Amino acid sequence: MNGSKGNAAFNASEMPEGRDIVLNLNTANRMLPLVQRVVDDILISHKTIQRLQPELERLDRHKRDLVWLERQRRYQVADEVAAAERKLGEAVEELSILGVALLEAGKGRIGFPTLVNDRRAYFSWQPGEERLSSWQFADETTERPIPPSWWKVSEASLSGKN
Repeated sequence: MNGSKGNAAFNASEMPEGRDIVLNLNTANRMLPLVQRVVDDILISHKTIQRLQPELERLDRHKRDLVWLERQRRYQVADEVAAAERKLGEAVEELSILGVALLEAGKGRIGFPTLVNDRRAYFSWQPGEERLSSWQFADETTERPIPPSWWKVSEASLSGKN
């Protein structure tokens, strides 16, 4: 990680609005319980949309020929899809407020922003993982394991050791 204490530093020219967040490994890992609850909501909403979307598309294609029960079902499915999309949007917004990124909605893969060698990167996590175990550069999809030394550096910076 960047810096002798694992503190992520950044160049102000890279962060024009000063709003970008850079997290160290321990801080990101401590955020997991909250982030996991938000990701659960994202996965439920995403699955609901994927399950209902084909039915809605089929009903929409034949909307002029539907009998009343089918029309009623079309309205019901449309409402359920809209509600799931709204919940998904709210959950993604909550992640944004926390400063983390949704890297892959279908898997619930999340990116915690950091810097590695002065490049934007993410510590990545997805459901089923107990703690952060991989990272990737922000402009790449290749995941790399987090080296054990990063945990030691991050722990030392929290305790004030050099």
